[in-house]
Amino acid sequence: MISKRALKVDSSGIRKVFELASKIENPINLSIGQPDFDVPENIKNAAIDAIQKGFNRYTLTQGIAELREKSLDYINKTRGSSFKPDQILITSGVSGGLMLALMSIIDPGDEIIFFDPYFVMYKHLVNLLGGTPVIVDSYPDFKIDKQKLEAAITDKTKAIIINSPSNPTGYVYTQEDINNAVSAAKSRNLLLISDEIYDGFVYDGGFHSPSEIYDNTLVLGGFSKTYAMTGWRMGYAAGNADIIAQMIKIQQYSFVCAPSPFQYASLEALNTDMSEFKEAYKKKRDIVYNGLKDNFDIIKPNGAFYIFPRLKSGNVSEFVEKAIANRVLIIPGNVFSEKNTNFRISFASKDNDLEKGVEILNKLANEF
Repeated sequence: MISKRALKVDSSGIRKVFELASKIENPINLSIGQPDFDVPENIKNAAIDAIQKGFNRYTLTQGIAELREKSLDYINKTRGSSFKPDQILITSGVSGGLMLALMSIIDPGDEIIFFDPYFVMYKHLVNLLGGTPVIVDSYPDFKIDKQKLEAAITDKTKAIIINSPSNPTGYVYTQEDINNAVSAAKSRNLLLISDEIYDGFVYDGGFHSPSEIYDNTLVLGGFSKTYAMTGWRMGYAAGNADIIAQMIKIQQYSFVCAPSPFQYASLEALNTDMSEFKEAYKKKRDIVYNGLKDNFDIIKPNGAFYIFPRLKSGNVSEFVEKAIANRVLIIPGNVFSEKNTNFRISFASKDNDLEKGVEILNKLANEF
């Protein structure tokens, strides 16, 4: 009864840790990839108001005009891009946008390139849709190596996926990284899919999107992380008009449309200053980085709310098991990677929990 397609996809290792968390009393949860603050009150009130006004029915598949226009304005102003009204779609989260994009471009055997370490969904969605994941190693510094990328491109390559700021590393691509990705994509006129969901959390330096310099870029972004709207499933996709048209068509037969009242709430979100929260998360980043850097090999994350330490010695799986036994929930690196040398910490947690977690992890490292 079960399809070969379904059997090619593993259950998420992150979800397994979440399930484990429910069985541990008072865990220090450094595993979850969502903000620890709640949706701001003005955005909640906008959602409530939309529900009470009866905005509870289907919208246009591509989303309400007001949100498409406002999202487009935000994207073009912050990226320096020039997307037009027929180049944007409101999606059910970035995950929904990624699914629609890959369904629109992948034929069996097509190759999709992305970088190791990677967001868990990339590999499994490509496999699910009959494509072939081509994974380019970016260890130890997580930069885009132009020679490695160009060597991975074949006649079957359809697209390159990049993710900045990154989950799981927190690395933010430099202009050089973006130039390397664009140069490789441009040489074969490949689609460049840029997952930019963490653009609201950039702490040091600038944020660079390939859409600034390469027209054949599909930008995926949204509201889940910046505004803590993870459960509301609100995102957007902006890019090539022909691909967007196919994504809209497939959305008609899958997600139908993004949640109606939350589309109206997202209008309010785009008016909301979240700089206070970004500064708080920069402080959290510093607590974890400064606390762990002496006992682990760490590339300092400049964005998102993750850090990806490497063990100096020993087995990562055993280390993670010991951490969980000490009530500190972290994710082993092989959930995000073909290697198992690192582990992921989410610092989207209370400052005192971060400090306790750092203390325990350092103790375990010294005993390991």
